[in-house]
Amino acid sequence: MATACPECDAEITFERSPLNGEVCRCSECRVELEVTCTNPLRLEIAPEVEEDWGE
Repeated sequence: MATACPECDAEITFERSPLNGEVCRCSECRVELEVTCTNPLRLEIAPEVEEDWGE
């Protein structure tokens, strides 16, 4: 299973079917990507972890 990196358009391949919310890293540009849809496979740049201020 493969798709393109939304940042640099490099091919991202998965050995098995990814799960929604799974995070991977592009081997070309090293950006962290999150699987937002599995059918069709879609990746978005993963949000940075932010501290929860108790709100």
